[in-house]
Amino acid sequence: MSTKTASLDGLAQFDRTTSIWGPITLALGFLVSLAAALFAAFGTGLGITGQEVWTAFGIVFATFGIIAVVEPIAYYPILGRSAMYQAFMIGNIANKLLPSALIAQTDLGEKPGTRRAELIAGAAIIGAAFVHIITLIVLVGFLGTWLLGLLPAGVVAVARLYILAAVFGAVTVQAVVSMKNMRITIIAAVVSAVVVYGVIKLAPALANYATAIAVVAVILVAWFARKRTEESGAPDAPVSAGH
Repeated sequence: MSTKTASLDGLAQFDRTTSIWGPITLALGFLVSLAAALFAAFGTGLGITGQEVWTAFGIVFATFGIIAVVEPIAYYPILGRSAMYQAFMIGNIANKLLPSALIAQTDLGEKPGTRRAELIAGAAIIGAAFVHIITLIVLVGFLGTWLLGLLPAGVVAVARLYILAAVFGAVTVQAVVSMKNMRITIIAAVVSAVVVYGVIKLAPALANYATAIAVVAVILVAWFARKRTEESGAPDAPVSAGH
């Protein structure tokens, strides 16, 4: 058996295992999370009614339902299937796992969308989760209150104001550097600006859906504005395990 054949067989086995255990682990995580919420609502004597639960569900679904559809579509080209299962089980995708995957892919010289990039993303997510757990235990569990008490109130206020913007800014720059596609970068910047400073200003009721609208609009505009010569024979196209 050649090295290439062995590699393809290994990827095929990896895909079969992923397709079985990925949905199982996500389903178990969902059931555990749901059980904890239901116990808090109905098993602690708080007097929460079923109607209140459904009302709360409707409000959350109206706000985040579209994001639940858009996020997997937006993240899949970078993470791939196996890393997607990991990411949605762990959480904090946009501000922790996605940057980790992009940085790892860039440092190893791999463009998102290939099988190797998918494996790199999975390894990066494991590393990010490990570091996150260690820092939570040490910095939050043991030293969190003490460290927070040492910081001036002004520093804490500034950190709360700018930390999220700083994280997303770093993610954006890393994505631009990793993709190396000026056409898509310009389209994303222009369309996002139009959505935020145009569409949302004209229709404030859509503010909660700004991210979803921008993502879908960028995908559509980028698709129609793509180079037609890129449709076939692209050297960086994903390679399935069965080929």
